[in-house]
Amino acid sequence: MPRSPSYAAPEASDLGGDVRILPVRQEQLQERLGERFRELDVPLLVEWPDGRREAILFVLEEESDARRFSIHRLAHYCLDLAELLDTQRVVPVVIFLRAAGGVATQLRLGGEHHVYLDFHYLRCALAELSFEDYRDSDNLVARLTLPNMHYPPERRVEVYAQAVRGFTALEPDPEKRLKYLDFIDIYAALDDNERMQYTQDYPDEAQTMSRFAERFREEGMQQGMQQGMQQGEARILARLLRLKFGELPEAAQAQIAQADESTLLEWSERVLTATSLEEVLH
Repeated sequence: MPRSPSYAAPEASDLGGDVRILPVRQEQLQERLGERFRELDVPLLVEWPDGRREAILFVLEEESDARRFSIHRLAHYCLDLAELLDTQRVVPVVIFLRAAGGVATQLRLGGEHHVYLDFHYLRCALAELSFEDYRDSDNLVARLTLPNMHYPPERRVEVYAQAVRGFTALEPDPEKRLKYLDFIDIYAALDDNERMQYTQDYPDEAQTMSRFAERFREEGMQQGMQQGMQQGEARILARLLRLKFGELPEAAQAQIAQADESTLLEWSERVLTATSLEEVLH
């Protein structure tokens, strides 16, 4: 049974453990590619420390609606990125969240005697992958995308349960877990009857996730309130200091912004008797 979808297995087979995989800076792309840059693209730069190879650029283009995909646009984008990063090693990967029948997979430009541009990409349509092949995968991405794969409609609840089990077991970060749960909810799109069936068939998982989501939201609200109080205290202190000592230097503003609530209260009390800014913030 495969562990995860193999989008670029031949290209990735000899990467080794000493490569660096870095996202290309968004600001750099916006500045150099202008209107052709799209934030949903995920260009990743792969570098070898010994310099044996040039960098390989993986371009992943996510398309929810295959009808919006343009192979001409992708080819143009790959050429722009190759020029921007001064590399000839580009691996374009297109992931379609749904079926992608009839989508162009190759672009050939030429004349009567020669082909001058022959462009194609690695294609993965999640709806064409079998849920059975990935239901127990230990790859987090594969488990999260289970609701987009192919399965009988009557097994939707099982698919949802396997996706939830996957990120619960494979993702330790509680904030990411909550984000992934929202993702699975959107793409699984269980109706009320299916949600009731999930609660009945998977009571332990449903209760665990309910408690987790509620606790995380409560912690988020509490953190938000504490942060709001800290920001309020910082604004009050900064205003008092300006009234007494004039405009604040950037170093003092940064010091105030980084201080905790108790420190801010202590500094506010010092304003009454201090004769200099340094006396308050020492």
